[in-house]
Amino acid sequence: MTEELPSRHATLDEVAALAGVSRSVASRVINNAPHVSRAKRESVERAIRKLGYVPNPKARALATRQAGAAALIISQEDPEVLTDPFFAQVIAGVASALEDADLHMMLCVAATTRGRERVKQLVRSRVVDGVMLVAVHEDDPLTRLVKETQLPVVFGGRPVDFEPRWYVDMDNVGGARDATDHLLSRRRTRVVTICGPLDTEVGGSRHRGYREAMLLAGLTPLPPEEGDFTEASGAAAMTRLLEKHPDLDGVFAANDNMAVGALRALRAAGRAVPEQVAVVGFDDLAVAQIADPALTTIHQPIRDLGREMARMLVGVIAGRNPSPLILPTHLVKRSST
Repeated sequence: MTEELPSRHATLDEVAALAGVSRSVASRVINNAPHVSRAKRESVERAIRKLGYVPNPKARALATRQAGAAALIISQEDPEVLTDPFFAQVIAGVASALEDADLHMMLCVAATTRGRERVKQLVRSRVVDGVMLVAVHEDDPLTRLVKETQLPVVFGGRPVDFEPRWYVDMDNVGGARDATDHLLSRRRTRVVTICGPLDTEVGGSRHRGYREAMLLAGLTPLPPEEGDFTEASGAAAMTRLLEKHPDLDGVFAANDNMAVGALRALRAAGRAVPEQVAVVGFDDLAVAQIADPALTTIHQPIRDLGREMARMLVGVIAGRNPSPLILPTHLVKRSST
């Protein structure tokens, strides 16, 4: 005996829910698209039979144009950036969320003219359903490029010069304020900062958090020394700060790599950490735990940043309009303070 069809038309969302898959996976099964595991395909097909689902012809026409892939674009010139632990965790988070949605990931490192041209061809050819863009700078050509496309774009971190519709970011101001407050709680009064590039939102926000904490404590913020988030730039910035402020007793570095560079420069200058100078970083990467001394730092959920970016993009592709998301940070105390 055959089952009677429901009195009303079942929806794609109901098929997905019964099959235990995402809406995009159910859509690709219905439209016989690639990149769906056999188990998920069979589960969706069973749900279709049980619910008597009949695809809407117009919706089906739209769905068949989906590419089944999303692009993660990192606005950096050096491909070696992919070995950086921060970006490695972002990539891992993106990959895991896209895997859950049965979407392939395309990865681009693009800040040169040639790299931007590749991205332009990528978005114009519509071989991806959406784009995630991270590490953008002020007036970044990639930002202008993706704003011209009709594809959905999710930013990892906010751009300096405009507020995007969809983004996932960290509480950079609050984290930097907590880092500086911690140094002040250790009775440090000559606290300096090694900031990130000030033409990036993350660099500017973490510098702003340092300034706010100093001003609220009734202290004068000292001019920052700028680094590029590498260990070498942190060491060079620390050397310059020691020359300008030989009586400094606290350092907030805007990421762990620069903080480790600062530790190296302080050791070379004969300054004991934390007895003479206390140091706090930002990220809570593995390097913070193996530093000498172990680095007090601000923990940020980096893999969650990538995961939530991808989830947000999947939602936009499915027709939803998710709200921007700010992820929390917290202080991790170790020996450097």
